[in-house]
Amino acid sequence: MIPYGKQNIDKNDISSVIEVMQSDYLTQGPITPKFEKELSAYCGAKHAVAVVNATSALHLSCLALGVGKGDIVWTSPISFVASANCAKYCDAEVDFVDIDMETYNISIEALQIKLSNASKTGKLPKVLIPVHLAGRSCDMKKIKELSIEYGFKIIEDASHAIGGKYKGEAIGNCNYSDITVFSFHPVKIITTCEGGVCMTNDSNIYDKIYRLRSHGIVRSEEQMVNKSHGSWYYEQIDLGFNFRLNDLQSALGINQLKRIDSFVNFRHKIARKYDELFKGSSNIITPSQNINEYSSFHLYIIRVINEDGVDRKVIFEKLRNEGVYVNIHYIPIYRQPYFSKEFDIKDFPNSEKYYSEAISLPIYPNLKEEHIKQVVDIVNKPANFQNIF
Repeated sequence: MIPYGKQNIDKNDISSVIEVMQSDYLTQGPITPKFEKELSAYCGAKHAVAVVNATSALHLSCLALGVGKGDIVWTSPISFVASANCAKYCDAEVDFVDIDMETYNISIEALQIKLSNASKTGKLPKVLIPVHLAGRSCDMKKIKELSIEYGFKIIEDASHAIGGKYKGEAIGNCNYSDITVFSFHPVKIITTCEGGVCMTNDSNIYDKIYRLRSHGIVRSEEQMVNKSHGSWYYEQIDLGFNFRLNDLQSALGINQLKRIDSFVNFRHKIARKYDELFKGSSNIITPSQNINEYSSFHLYIIRVINEDGVDRKVIFEKLRNEGVYVNIHYIPIYRQPYFSKEFDIKDFPNSEKYYSEAISLPIYPNLKEEHIKQVVDIVNKPANFQNIF
């Protein structure tokens, strides 16, 4: 069986976790702050708050930017449902911006048109959540310019994109956004088993997320409402959550971060091999790249153009039947029953076309070249091919 994604755990990862297990602190010790500091240094952002997963990171990000009832949050429909649910958790409304058919990220042209129309009807978004699908950055410079013009905040959903670059700099530096969110799920670039992080350069946003992560409690006298009763004293000043990442997970994250560049380099080698092997396949569109972007290649997404009745579904089932566990990233969020009554699929023609054609092929650091060739051979095999031997 060949999965579409898989973690890479070595002896140092295991040793680091065992070391924490034998220490005094399994959680709320010194390791999570160390992980946060190293993430900040790697990405070039001032602050990092590590949390239990990227879903909670998106939720806390929305809260930190004041999203609430009566607000509207826009995002890409081609993402996991968490990119939209985070706004719903805050009792806000959600809308979607159609994608660009080259990058599969939010279309800047569609965004400009939607913002212009929304400004006339008084329905501008409070927050935009651009999603860096597969590890490729959105056009953040243009999105930042539009945010200044129309007055919305930006949360980069970079769940796929740690290790990637935009305009030569690390994704996560928040040069074009208020907050960037990463995921550390096992199939992502690096893992903490489950985990996520909020990156920001804004100290007020950092304080808010840090507080909400741990029950809304503060221990610093500067942040308290009342006079401290003594060194034991704490106050809950917000309704927060228990979203802390423990020290075991953070120890794994620290070691994974040491290898992140090699992980991404390996993914690029796999992507180039796929590109090479798919040359001449008239019904397959491989991922494009732009000089301003360096994808982390969390996913290698092909599009299958229907030829002679051989469409995406036919090839997907062929691959699954032969033990290659490909996936679809993603079913458009507006198609989910929870959201579907509010939206018309005709409003998102590019997302619909993408969804009808996309397949995510296996890509992870220890994927063997023979398996890459096997995957491509299955994709290219005629639908009616039968092995008589």
